[in-house]
Order: sequence, then C-alpha cells, then structure tokens
Amino acid sequence: MPERSEIHRAIDAVWRIESAKIIAVVARMVRDVGLAEELAQDALVAALEHWPVDGLPDKPGAWLTTTAKRRALDRLREHALHERKHEEIGLDLEALQQHVEPDFVDALDAARQDDIGDDLLRLIFTACHPLLSTEARVALTLRLLGGLSTDEIARAFLTAETTVAQRIVRAKRSLTAARVPFEVPPAGPARAERLASVLEVIYLIFNEGYSATAGDDWMRPALCEEALRLGRVLAGLAPDEPEVHGLVALMEIQASRTHARTDAQGRPVLLMAQDRSRWDRLLIRRGLAALQRAAGP
Repeated sequence: MPERSEIHRAIDAVWRIESAKIIAVVARMVRDVGLAEELAQDALVAALEHWPVDGLPDKPGAWLTTTAKRRALDRLREHALHERKHEEIGLDLEALQQHVEPDFVDALDAARQDDIGDDLLRLIFTACHPLLSTEARVALTLRLLGGLSTDEIARAFLTAETTVAQRIVRAKRSLTAARVPFEVPPAGPARAERLASVLEVIYLIFNEGYSATAGDDWMRPALCEEALRLGRVLAGLAPDEPEVHGLVALMEIQASRTHARTDAQGRPVLLMAQDRSRWDRLLIRRGLAALQRAAGP
C-alpha cells in the first residue's frame, strides 16, 4: 500500500482534476451551488478518512463522485422528510425507491438523461450569472471550477482572504435567494447575455495572469492556465459559438509567449526583443485552429 503522504498527494491531485465535475453533478441534483460544494467537500473528507486505510480505489474520481451523490440523496431524503415542499425532491425520492439496486445513483442519473459535460457547462453559466458583480463571478468561478482555495484566490489577486470569502458566500446566497435555475439558458437573448458574462470572467482571469495589475511578479502563469482550461472546457461544450473560439484563440496565442515575456530576473521583455524560439508552438497551433473554428466554414 502506498505511504500515507503519497495517498494524500494522490487525493489532492484527483480533487484538483475532478472537483468541478463533482460539484456540477451534485448541483444538478440539489439545485444549490453552495450546498453542492459542501457535499463535494464531504466526499473529499471521506476520501481522506478511508483511502489511507483502505488504499486508493481503482477509479478515484468515480469514488468521489458516487460518495458525493449519496450524500446529496441523503440530504434530499432528509429535507423531504422534514419539509416535503418541493415537487422535484419528491420525484427524486420516488425514483430512488424504484431503483434500490447498488448502482441506484447511476440509474437516477440515467433517468435524467444528462451527462457530466452538460453539468460543467451549467455550472459555468450559473457561477457567471449577471446578477453577480464581476468580482464575485471571478471568485466563485475560480472556487468552483478551478478548485482553488479561498486563500489561493486571495493571494492571486492580492486581496484579503476575508474579502474573498465574503464575496464567495454572498455570491452563493444571491444565487440561492434569486432561485437562479441550474441550467444553460435557452437560445436567444438570455443565453447571449449569460455567454457574454462567462467570456468576460474567463478573459479577466486570463488577463490578470498575463499582465498582473499589482504585486512584484510581472505575470501569474497559474491564472493564465486556469483561464485557458475554462475556455477549452467551454469551447468543447459550446462548439457552435464563434465568440468562444475567438476568446480561446486569443488566449492560446497570447499564452504561447509566456516563457519569452520575462528574463531570468523576472523583468518584462518587449515583444520585438523576445526570443521566438521560446514561444510554445503547440499553443500557437491550437490558437490558429481555434481562430479557424471561430471564422466558420
């Protein structure tokens, strides 16, 4: 069995990769982003308790997802027993009673005919709802989709941790109070308005990493990478939106120059003086491909 420290590193790596998917899946079930994050964190705690003893499961991501789903269903059951107010909760419980086999969670998901890709897209649009301020959207998006802790977000933007925490809490409460549907808006003005907000936040994150507005570092590459990851997710889930591919193209091509933009002392190097052999050719090719997709056939 791996050493405890190795297991903890494995848990951290899996969580970084899978947390957004887990939160998205659970948020679809409970219709509450804040509660979904709490239940996903419960699954993480369970992994920290069980994996060092039982060893790593064959599919760590699936283990975390299933555990979070079960916690969500327990919460739905408890809520229904105490309040019985929401018709959807009743439908969930009815479906659960009809699918008592070991994989009842998957059976319930199949009945809803959704997949993780749709859930991720819904989570992005929910976290970037126009009713939230730009600062709140950025903090909530990095928290839910980037898996960054509150102190990491605070360090990235040189903001007090308490300020970031308040933004995230208020954002979740605002979404819950306004009963924002956990969905991608239907085609039309509502979707266009939300998409613009999504793209705005992703580019703001990238731009802060590409050219930091404060602090000693000229760049914050981790933020660029996070924005690129979000942009690629959105491009894969919204392949017919040229604005999405246009933003991805811009970020890919700009990011290709990352290693050449500073010298050994971290000082900025202007474009004409950059060593072009240090530009990332893969990112350039990706950017040009995204640009072609944005232009259409």
